[in-house]
Amino acid sequence: MNMPKSFEEKITYAVEKIKILKNEKTILEEQVKELEDVMKSKDQEIDKLIDEKTAIKTRIEDLFSELDSIELK
Repeated sequence: MNMPKSFEEKITYAVEKIKILKNEKTILEEQVKELEDVMKSKDQEIDKLIDEKTAIKTRIEDLFSELDSIELK
């Protein structure tokens, strides 16, 4: 990379670098937002699966209770 020599070249170089960095920042912010949305979606999916697991566990326990009552008769 060639280092600018004159003050004007230094200013131009700094301005260009700032533009590049602002663009990169915008891209990174968009990526962060997308990843946050994915995480939120996955969290909702996990919550749904936990609810399903709890419902299935309760249903199985109820079925075992029914089975126990049938065997006692």
